[in-house]
Amino acid sequence: MAGHLYEADTIDTLEEPEDVREQPAETGEAGLGPGPRRLLAAFALFTALAAHQLLRLGGHTEHTWAWTIQARPTVAFLGAAYAAGFVLSVAALRQRSWAHVRVAVVTVTVFTVLTLAATYWHAHKLHLTAADPLARSAAWVWTAVYLAVPVAGLVVLLRQPAHRLGARRALPRWVRAVLAAQGLVLGAVGAVLFTSGLSAHHGTHVTGSAWPWALTPLSAQVVGAWLVALGVGAALVVRETDVCRLRVPAVTYTAFGVFQWAVLLRFRDELVAGPALWAYAAVLTAVVATGGYGWWLVRRQGTSSPAGGR
Repeated sequence: MAGHLYEADTIDTLEEPEDVREQPAETGEAGLGPGPRRLLAAFALFTALAAHQLLRLGGHTEHTWAWTIQARPTVAFLGAAYAAGFVLSVAALRQRSWAHVRVAVVTVTVFTVLTLAATYWHAHKLHLTAADPLARSAAWVWTAVYLAVPVAGLVVLLRQPAHRLGARRALPRWVRAVLAAQGLVLGAVGAVLFTSGLSAHHGTHVTGSAWPWALTPLSAQVVGAWLVALGVGAALVVRETDVCRLRVPAVTYTAFGVFQWAVLLRFRDELVAGPALWAYAAVLTAVVATGGYGWWLVRRQGTSSPAGGR
């Protein structure tokens, strides 16, 4: 009798450990499978290579990039954006559940789908038939990447569970409002740049006073693709409304803002002074502040868990 009572007490004690009862929201979260990991690893490799080519060899894009970019601020902007994309990929690969990388994968997929469209529309600008074998290789690698990654991203998204778990720790309402406003601004400016690149198929410059420096049609579309993807990412964070899933977006958002501020300071003498420049600087400041606060909020609330991330 005593033995049976001891066994029953032991079983009762082991059935519901304290830490499991405190984290019911993690139950049922899908793990990070091989599909998302391969996609993120491929994007990490490509963004690292792209950042290197633009930030280290950007003065020779006629040889080292898929198309020739004359404007140094454009080279630096794209290099900084790809560096932020690398940060996104590495941060996402450190997570252990799909819920914690969903925003990252959607952001990557949106960017690559839009860039594939820009690549198709302006294929005549790429070094696909250049005499220089290095430039020709860069153009074909670019084309292959933007044919494969968008398809892989869509496949990964379609194969993941559609249901969303409720928020464990909801974002403050004012943070959601600020993120929603920033997402609208980034998405709207990105859409303007992207569509202007479509309408100026054979033009040389398309932005006028809408951007702090002149952009060619293809560059305008790729810059626009980055901004639209960031806007979509901000909207998804607002929709998720969960501090626990904010780590990767917050780190990426902060990195993007800091890197682009460095570009702004480095090439300030080559930018067009005016309302567009001041608005651009204000948006970047807001992005850094919001991303930094989100990062601090994640760390402060101690959202790391075996089921979610590290």
